[in-house]
Amino acid sequence: MDIERRTFLTGSAVLLAGALALAAPAAAGQRMVFGGGPAGGTFQIVANSIQVYGPVKASTDYSVKAQSSAGSVENLRKVNRGKMQFGVVYSGHVYLGREGRLKNDARKYEDVLALSYLYGAPAQLVVRKGSGIASARDLAGRKVAVGNAGSGAFATCELFFTHLGIWDKVQRNAMGYNDAAAAFGNRQIDAFWLFTAFPSSAVIMAAQTNDIDLVDLEKDARESGFFEKYPYFAKLAVPAGTYRGVARATPSFQDSTLWVANARVSADVVYDLLSKIYSDEGLAYMRGQKKTFGEMSVENGVKGIVTPLHPGAQRFWKEKGRL
Repeated sequence: MDIERRTFLTGSAVLLAGALALAAPAAAGQRMVFGGGPAGGTFQIVANSIQVYGPVKASTDYSVKAQSSAGSVENLRKVNRGKMQFGVVYSGHVYLGREGRLKNDARKYEDVLALSYLYGAPAQLVVRKGSGIASARDLAGRKVAVGNAGSGAFATCELFFTHLGIWDKVQRNAMGYNDAAAAFGNRQIDAFWLFTAFPSSAVIMAAQTNDIDLVDLEKDARESGFFEKYPYFAKLAVPAGTYRGVARATPSFQDSTLWVANARVSADVVYDLLSKIYSDEGLAYMRGQKKTFGEMSVENGVKGIVTPLHPGAQRFWKEKGRL
């Protein structure tokens, strides 16, 4: 090889090595996508809050990037494929997905593993006072907002309404909570379904311009055998006075909202993230982001989880005495 060509190649190698060295700090930290939910929703607040938490941002081993999504079911599918490393998914969807029992989807989502319990997500069905709607079954023939397609709200509404035999009898409108509240206020729909922590800003907005009421969903669930068929749902009540004009406690049911990860995410990364978020400082920070996160605690760490834990989570919760 002639001297000129050898000099060129040597110089190119030096330049390449220099470029790689400059890029090394960015490449050293693994980029972890965290699936949240629709903008403004509680799922997205979880993802955003963890992304910007100081000790998480300071990590040189990984970075967390919050990404909006349609919600629980989309997160389940993308975490399973590895398109997202983390996500917020309802316990019921993790359970049904693992069993191949999602609606119209027999695929088994076995690479989605639980990290921790975040908060309870109760079903809420908003109607107008004096509408004559005292049960979900009374929605037959009515216009109902059922949540965004692909969201946990939509999937749970479909599950519950199908169980009651009314899914194909209502005039369904797939839309997010804020859009539903606006449509409700304009009398374009008769009711809207939510599957989220209370108080919901969308229901508060609807109650400002309407006399609202909530339907007793626990009664419908109990009388129809819903709890026996889907044992991951738990009974609860929306407290009296949560929303303007609803002066009584309204029985309902809830699923558990879980932080999940793809099975191939490093156990060390999972352990480190849980150590940061479930420290006293981390929990105080999360509770400061939204009152809903008051349920997050070491004591509640594995509450509502009926599917396998990620190895990093197993190690963390075992050390905390929760396993």
